[in-house]
Amino acid sequence: MKIAILGLAQTGKKTLFNLLTGRPVPATRKAGEAYEGVATIRDSRVDALSRLYKPKKTTYAENLFVLCPDITDGSTSRLWMDPARRCDLLFLLIRAFDSPEVFHPLGAVDPARDRAMIESELLLADMQLVETRLQRLAKEKKGGQSANQALEEEILNRFNAALEEEKFLSTVTLTPDEEQVIKSLNLVTRTPLLYACNVSEDEIGKDFGPGVFTLSCEIEREIAGIEDEGEQREFMEALGIVEPSLDRINASLYDALGLMSFYTAGEDECRAWTIRKGSKAPVAGGKIHSDIERGFIRVEVMKFDDLMAAGSEQAVKKAGKMQLHGKDYIIEDGDICHFLFNV
Repeated sequence: MKIAILGLAQTGKKTLFNLLTGRPVPATRKAGEAYEGVATIRDSRVDALSRLYKPKKTTYAENLFVLCPDITDGSTSRLWMDPARRCDLLFLLIRAFDSPEVFHPLGAVDPARDRAMIESELLLADMQLVETRLQRLAKEKKGGQSANQALEEEILNRFNAALEEEKFLSTVTLTPDEEQVIKSLNLVTRTPLLYACNVSEDEIGKDFGPGVFTLSCEIEREIAGIEDEGEQREFMEALGIVEPSLDRINASLYDALGLMSFYTAGEDECRAWTIRKGSKAPVAGGKIHSDIERGFIRVEVMKFDDLMAAGSEQAVKKAGKMQLHGKDYIIEDGDICHFLFNV
């Protein structure tokens, strides 16, 4: 999945990107240039499987993060827009920390104001695109209009009405067929959103409203720099942090996108695979290889907790907890799967 990191200047976006991906943002990065990096998703279940099977290879799931250009108030260029439109989720970072060493582009720290400004920019970006597309459809209409074009025009007029009321387009309900008609427009206010406030140490855990994630990029950088696990744990406990925010971010991103993990495990490799919640077994198998989906026969499934409690696959089978399922089985989060197929 491709995730856009968006926000105003001086919010900590580059620090967060570096912490997530391990890629420092080069000083030579041009203004207005997007920058990409892959983030490994730490997963305690993968670690547990690896300890049990001792495989030759351990592979975690990954996310692709895109550090977008800064959002600027009132700018008509909107350099952030194109890379953001190509992403599956927008991760909006809002500054909530005060520092005399770090200027704020709007003069003073005000998370509520900044969020409102960013949301206005997102609405304006979609309003501009919808209006442009409606103008183009009006010109094309003079030469006759297809059923598909008529449907697109009707949807865009509904979108326009919502945008004029300052409503995100995610609030407009569409049928699956209608979704397909406007899919290529990549409208940003129909894209899933996750808000986060970058706070100072003394505001860790502060409530910034429903659906807003809080983290301190500065503290997370300190945590990441402690190599000894015991010392790292003590440092986190002293601050009242249960787990690194980077792990919580990835869990929140998965939830916002409706994703989950299933696993394959053996002596060669223990691996996490990402699928959408509600996916059937053949679709999950197709994530591993298209031949599995095409030639699917059945899937053997162990529950992660059953395997950990039993201590081995043999013990799971002996306890009668190894399950066999057909093509209609819906994979559950944490399932450990072995696919049987023939092509």
